[in-house]
Amino acid sequence: MKKTLLLLILFTSFVNAQVIYETVPSLNFSEPRQVKIQLPRNYESNKDKDYPVIVVLDADYLFEPVAGNVDYYSYWEDMPQAIVVGIMQPDRMADTQYDETNFLPVGQGKLFFDFIGSELFPWLSKKYRLAPFNLIIGHDATAGFANYFLMKNPPLFNAYVSLSPDLAPQMSERLTEILQRTENKIFYYQATGSQDITPLRNATLALNTSLENIENSNINYYFDNFEEATHYTLAGRGIPSALEQIFSIYRPITKKEFEEQVLNSESPYAYLIEKYEIIENLFGMNDRIRINDFIAIAAALEKKSDWEGFEDLGKLARKEYPETVLGSYYLGKSYEGKGDTKKAMRTYESALVLKSAGDIDKDVLMARAQRIKDDFGY
Repeated sequence: MKKTLLLLILFTSFVNAQVIYETVPSLNFSEPRQVKIQLPRNYESNKDKDYPVIVVLDADYLFEPVAGNVDYYSYWEDMPQAIVVGIMQPDRMADTQYDETNFLPVGQGKLFFDFIGSELFPWLSKKYRLAPFNLIIGHDATAGFANYFLMKNPPLFNAYVSLSPDLAPQMSERLTEILQRTENKIFYYQATGSQDITPLRNATLALNTSLENIENSNINYYFDNFEEATHYTLAGRGIPSALEQIFSIYRPITKKEFEEQVLNSESPYAYLIEKYEIIENLFGMNDRIRINDFIAIAAALEKKSDWEGFEDLGKLARKEYPETVLGSYYLGKSYEGKGDTKKAMRTYESALVLKSAGDIDKDVLMARAQRIKDDFGY
């Protein structure tokens, strides 16, 4: 508990210096709405890069922990950099108002729903560079309200983080039905705690029972039930857990991923290509393949003696990192594995003027070239 609070304090103190306060015009409310925005690091210098958007409801108290976690996880490349947008809600209960007969947004709740879809996002798209991936985070009433965006076709958001949701009547049934049949790729996370408010906890657990039985390959569902967490402290644990799980495909290849998926794949090289195609298709981000991921795939290829895969990896590395020795190193290993030692030697020697890549430098290439000369007398 003390560790969680310390992290939140650190995140808060770091983020405050970087927050942009903006005013969003609104015809729905006949007056502007205030938002807080955190832009990714180096946003201004990366003019050609677009970023996912994370919308934070209850921004009065949720914005700082979300923005801090987003900055932290993206710094370590465990999630893509993202634009965090917190909506200020002076009257959160009015913003989440629903009709007592059909249980759909009504009054100010309907205005708030329309504001996010028809005013906030068009305004954001004019001012900032947005990738086609959106996530929304809410807590109790606002978490329950966020589910209404799943009723749009297509849904406004790709991912939903629901912290101890206060669900409107019929929402559990509606949500289960929507997620059961949707053809859209949806990420859905919800959390409760052992010390959560009893009615909210019971409703969340019941909804979890329904959602975990859904058989739909388009749904990525995650659930946490935190021991000793109260209605308020569960948010401090749920936010990083949600980000880590929703963006798991984006992070560099982990030891677990390497052992359970890469090594068991028919082609480690094909696994790498597919991983980055998924990242591009999901998040709209055409990032360079990380050098650490090249190294992980190379280790798998060597275990499998897949020299054709090494050749493909070398050509890709030359394309992605032409200024480094990486491509030539993998191509040389491919030629060695296939028995063309003279071509391997020349490939190593041709890259001695290039930059290092990780632990692979010109000394490594010189050593491999010299060993070939000594063994074969070239």
